[in-house]
Amino acid sequence: MKDLHLNVKGIYFDQIKAGTKIAEFRLANEYWRKRLHQQEYRWVFVKRGYPKRGDTSRILKFPYRGYSEEKIKHPHFGNKFVNVFAIELRRDK
Repeated sequence: MKDLHLNVKGIYFDQIKAGTKIAEFRLANEYWRKRLHQQEYRWVFVKRGYPKRGDTSRILKFPYRGYSEEKIKHPHFGNKFVNVFAIELRRDK
């Protein structure tokens, strides 16, 4: 089974690590739809930027629990509402 790898900015990585951010958002476009829709993953690896091989301090590992589609307004996507895929990032359920 495959693993899903998500590279994020440092601020988001720190929020995920602290447990204050429990989902990672990706724009609901065809690129991400192909990677998420009807796909099964074993693990989600969230990486702070693009860490060097072996730098495990910049990688978080979560069981894949799926995603939902949401409409959000966030500075990263501009100042209007957009449709996103919210990939769940929780170790326990």
